[in-house]
Amino acid sequence: MKAGRTITRTRRTVFGAAVLIGLTAMCAGCISGTSRGPPSGGYAAGRHNAVIDVGSFDFPESVLLANIYADALKAKGFPVRILPDLGSRELVDPALMSGLIQLVPEYAGSALQFISLGQMSATSDVMVTNKALTEQMADRGIVAGLPAAAQNANAIVVRPSTASRYRLRSIADLARVAPRVVFGGPPECPGRVYCLPGLRQSYGLRFKSFIPLDAGGPLTLQALQAGDIDVALLFSTDPSISARHLVVLADDRRLQPAENITPLVSRDVVARYGAGLVAALNAVSARLDTLTLRALDARVETHGQDPRQVAESWLRTQGLPSRERVDR
Repeated sequence: MKAGRTITRTRRTVFGAAVLIGLTAMCAGCISGTSRGPPSGGYAAGRHNAVIDVGSFDFPESVLLANIYADALKAKGFPVRILPDLGSRELVDPALMSGLIQLVPEYAGSALQFISLGQMSATSDVMVTNKALTEQMADRGIVAGLPAAAQNANAIVVRPSTASRYRLRSIADLARVAPRVVFGGPPECPGRVYCLPGLRQSYGLRFKSFIPLDAGGPLTLQALQAGDIDVALLFSTDPSISARHLVVLADDRRLQPAENITPLVSRDVVARYGAGLVAALNAVSARLDTLTLRALDARVETHGQDPRQVAESWLRTQGLPSRERVDR
């Protein structure tokens, strides 16, 4: 069994490397306004039983989501192959639009800003953001599925003791105590519109000081737990939020953009396999919320479980049993 898994992973790694090598030559132009789907000679429409390559970014949650959506398709009889850890958005989204991969579970707000070359910014309104993303993707030969309730967005968090001491429920509540507390987050936070500048403009927050740490990672969490900082920027699906009973302050003035999980799939694949494919993706999105995704992330990131097994287990609980994948 272990040997078989090693062979499978090796095949996927080699294929993934080939995808990235092929992508290097074309990534510069594939998000321009003139790009409208896979080039001729790419993933040919009409080729039935062709494997649908599902790509992921290079972090655990994205790999987990790729497994979840891929297994849901497999349960409906669609042939899929998972290509995990392909890299950053700068590589993965162009690969999708060039036809090198056919499906990516994306984060709506970040995808919209990337695809539009920064000309469009997402709002906190889920459906408005989804509409804009759908339109942008349609021009590039990509179909956007329905957004899941689950989203991985910036979250402003405090320790339970801090929330109790200052009676904090929302970010707006911080206004009366900000001059007395220390904020910690990514080093780039002072220059990011959704971090310190946005908190200052939307909420009038001016903290006692800011400590640059990391992007929603272990340094920020460690500093928060140790009391070196009082307020932190983490990500909403971070398993530590639930595990350590941290309090997420409500973004009552809607500073943060909607980052709902949204499956993006090649229009050629939809044309080949029909509307049932999108329906299968949407069925997954309908069952996935932030608390659920955070719990699934914990199984992978905290408890070290295989994301494939976590995906299969969750899908079974949702009445969407997975079947053995196609590995070629």
